[in-house]
Amino acid sequence: MNTLGNNSFTAFVGIDWADATHDVCIQGGGDEHREFARISHQVDAIDTWAQSLYRRFGGPIAVALELSKGPVVYALQKYDFVVIFPVNPTTLAKYREAFTPSGAKDDPTDAELALDLILRHPDRFKPLAPQSVEMRTLVSLVEQRRRLVNDRVRITNRLRNTLKQYYPQALQWFDRIDTPLFCDFIERWPTVIQVKRARRTTLATFFNKHNMRFVSVLETRLQSIKTTTPLTLDDAVITPHRLQALVLVDLLRATLVAIKRFDAAIADLAPKHADYALFDGLPGAGPSLAPRLLVAFGEQRERFSNAAELQQYAGVAPVTERSGNKHWVHWRWQCPTFLRQTFVEWSAQTINKSFWAGVYYQQQRDKGCSHQAAVRALAFKWIRILYRCWQSRTPYNETVYLKALQRKGAPLLKQADATVLT
Repeated sequence: MNTLGNNSFTAFVGIDWADATHDVCIQGGGDEHREFARISHQVDAIDTWAQSLYRRFGGPIAVALELSKGPVVYALQKYDFVVIFPVNPTTLAKYREAFTPSGAKDDPTDAELALDLILRHPDRFKPLAPQSVEMRTLVSLVEQRRRLVNDRVRITNRLRNTLKQYYPQALQWFDRIDTPLFCDFIERWPTVIQVKRARRTTLATFFNKHNMRFVSVLETRLQSIKTTTPLTLDDAVITPHRLQALVLVDLLRATLVAIKRFDAAIADLAPKHADYALFDGLPGAGPSLAPRLLVAFGEQRERFSNAAELQQYAGVAPVTERSGNKHWVHWRWQCPTFLRQTFVEWSAQTINKSFWAGVYYQQQRDKGCSHQAAVRALAFKWIRILYRCWQSRTPYNETVYLKALQRKGAPLLKQADATVLT
């Protein structure tokens, strides 16, 4: 693998990317002269520029830019003479501030600063080493699924707010509104007046077709529908909000279908990976979080030399700051948000599914930690455990881990019932 410190590159390039054009700064190997250029974001233009670099300098060529993925990266990865070095955008911004305290920003200057960073601090940057096609596909699938889940939350929040304006009873009749049942109900009866006019047998048939067969629940719901009173009869309120509700129902229905499609694609691809068995059996993982945990660790075991590096990269490890006599600890601000969400959300699921996790979580709460702080602390411990399982390719076993804690006399188990460990 090429490194910036071995002087094996024939040229160095810094790129400041944009949607339409990209500013570049080029310096030949062993040369101090720098030149600037601008290329349009078109496939042919990028190819012509890359091929001209190769004819001029040969290879390999080091390219520094503020991305580890995206159209520019994908375009350059197909050239075997290009080695990409991602530069953290925050690092580049701070580097710029050191020389321009006024906050002035210029694209060609940013391209030169990216180039300057990798030349002056070669030991700080690692070349982009893509994972397998299967893993990169799974990474994209789980990330895009999460965006759809976020869309679902936004749409349901808007739908809930809309119904509160003219039809709040619908929210009382259903425990969840992000379901096909609720979408079908609102689409068929978008106002209180319409649902009150529906026959009892029609309503009962509707709910039965949607597998709602609890007699007592059905009877309570039907009775509430028939006896409810409209919040308002003002058409100026009902008409626009009714239309808004129907539009949001269409968006919600499409989003639910999209999530199912991604679930099917993930369920088909994830089990084919050799490491999937390490995460599929974890407590609380399930079909959604197991693939996300697989993606979180990836397949490049040399990427993290120890668990602490992963904890810090994921943003789960706390940050300690000292200045004079002051000392404070806070959570990490700069980190891959989706990665941290994965570990925190899964750790929360293990509280009532893993014995030691439940005990540890309660210990943190007893110390005065909030729920989120206790879950993050739990995630910190889980990463250490999973890192070792990942490195040794050994699936996690709750019984084995509890017995190991018992042999060591771990304080964690002082509250445990001895009968649970047998």
